[in-house]
Amino acid sequence: MAVDPLIEMRDVNKHYGKLHVLKDINLTVGRGEVVVVIGPSGSGKSTLCRAINRLEPVESGTILLDGHPLPDEGRELAKLRAEVGMVFQSFNLFAHKTVLANVSLAPVKVRKRSREEADRRSRELLERVGLLAHADKYPAQLSGGQQQRVAIARALAMEPKALLFDEPTSALDPEMINEVLEVMQQLARDGMTMVVVTHEMGFARSAANRVVFMADGRIVEDRAPEEFFTAPRSERAKDFLSKILKH
Repeated sequence: MAVDPLIEMRDVNKHYGKLHVLKDINLTVGRGEVVVVIGPSGSGKSTLCRAINRLEPVESGTILLDGHPLPDEGRELAKLRAEVGMVFQSFNLFAHKTVLANVSLAPVKVRKRSREEADRRSRELLERVGLLAHADKYPAQLSGGQQQRVAIARALAMEPKALLFDEPTSALDPEMINEVLEVMQQLARDGMTMVVVTHEMGFARSAANRVVFMADGRIVEDRAPEEFFTAPRSERAKDFLSKILKH
């Protein structure tokens, strides 16, 4: 059990029509923990990630953030989303705004920061992700890897308690993947609470405190990375690992 739980999912279920995509999910993520969620396509990983900040509503079960149940909608939900940052597969940046403006927007609108304060903080964050020199460019002038790093800076600008990553590198060319993973590795070292859905096993191995392996909508294993990768307990995990670690 996590010592100081920040995210808790208890008996969570979710259907899309007849398809049961999350089956009795129980997961606790402690403050400062990095939990990497892996598994075959269609196993429910992204749905689990998106349920944590209610981008996907669930039918039953409880999801708690910092001890409080997720609000259903409205202002409270917006407040929650400020506490839990999300980085998507597609970067979702505003094309008509500069990099700096993309990062500063939410702190001004949601956190009611002054423009000067927000911009100052945004520049610090852009420096942290290695992109301060690009602050005045537009997203289209950046590579995919750079855009994703801007998206990470934007999520950090809200000073969230946790960050969710839904396959943050799967839309990137191979040579750009590492520059994004390096930023994520650094966040992990800095103690950011992170739930990361990814296909990047190297990252899972080196940055995660725990690996959660999902198949068919269930959590099949939830263990330390070294144990999981060297001695998976379930046939599903053995089968999955044998397929991906060959490459």
